[in-house]
Amino acid sequence: MANVLVVEDDSDIQFMISFLLKKAGHEVRTADDGHMALEKWAEGRPDLVILDWMMPGLTGPEVCARIRGMPGGQDVAVLMLTAKSEKDDVTEAFAAGVDDYMTKPFSPRELPDRVEALLARVAQSRL
Repeated sequence: MANVLVVEDDSDIQFMISFLLKKAGHEVRTADDGHMALEKWAEGRPDLVILDWMMPGLTGPEVCARIRGMPGGQDVAVLMLTAKSEKDDVTEAFAAGVDDYMTKPFSPRELPDRVEALLARVAQSRL
C-alpha cells in the first residue's frame, strides 16, 4: 500500500481517482490546487503524487519542480494526469521532473496499473 497525494481541481475527477486508488489498496490524500499540494507535502511526504497541470495558483509542472527541489523530493514518484497532450507539454512536464504522463480522458482500468508500475520502478531505483 502506498501513500498517494492526488492534486486535482475538478472535484469529480479527484473523486474518481481517489476511489480507484483506494479500491486498489492505497491511502489517498487530496489537494485542490498547487499551494494546497505543497502544504499536504509538508504534512507528510507521499510515495506518489498525481498532478493535474491546469490548476489555480501553481501549475502541475511548477508543483513538480518545487517538490523535486525539496529534501526527499527526488525519491517520490510523480504522475502528470492532464488534458494537455501536445508534444511540447509532455516535454515541459518531463523537464519539470515528472516520472510518467497520462492524458485525460483516461481509462479507469489503466490508471491503477500505471500507478503500480510507477511505484515499482521508483522502488527498484531506490535499491
